[in-house]
Amino acid sequence: YRDASNSIVGHLARGNPQWSLGTMQPALFIATVTDAYISPSLYASKKLHGKVVPTWDYMIAHVYGDLIIHDDVDWLREQVSALTDKFEAARPKPWRVDDAPEDYVAGQLKAIVGVELKVTRLEVSFKMSQNKSIEDLEGVIQGLAQEGKSAISEQITQLRPADKLKTV
Repeated sequence: YRDASNSIVGHLARGNPQWSLGTMQPALFIATVTDAYISPSLYASKKLHGKVVPTWDYMIAHVYGDLIIHDDVDWLREQVSALTDKFEAARPKPWRVDDAPEDYVAGQLKAIVGVELKVTRLEVSFKMSQNKSIEDLEGVIQGLAQEGKSAISEQITQLRPADKLKTV
C-alpha cells in the first residue's frame, strides 16, 4: 500500500488475463485479513447445554478502485524490490533483488506486469464471535492463541464489544 497515492501496488503473471483489461478500469481487490475455524469445543456453553456448532470467524476487505497497468521494467523493478525488502527485513541476512544475477532478474521481470489500484472505496466485513457470551468469547480467544493463531485471537480481543470486556 502506498499512502501518498492511496493505492495498492503489486504484480500479476503476464499469463493472467486480468491485466489485459486495460488501464483505469474499475476493479475490485478482495483480501482476507484473517480467518480461522472455530471449534464448538472452545465454547464454555458446550458443557452447559451442548447447543453449539462449528463456525468460521473472519475479517475481509473489499477494496474498490481504478486499476492502472504498469508494463514498465523500471516501475516493476522498484515495486518488486520494495516488496522483497519489506518481507526480508526481519530476516538475519535479508535477501535483495540485486543479489540475483541481473540477466535472471530481467527475465523474471518480463514474466510479470505491474498493477496499481487507486482506491476509491473500502468495505470491511467481519464475524469475530461477537455474538457469543463473554465465557464463550474468552474460550475462543484462548483456544485460538493455544492453536498458534495469535493474529485472529488478538483481533477478536480488540473487537469484542465493551460490555464483554473481561473484568479482573
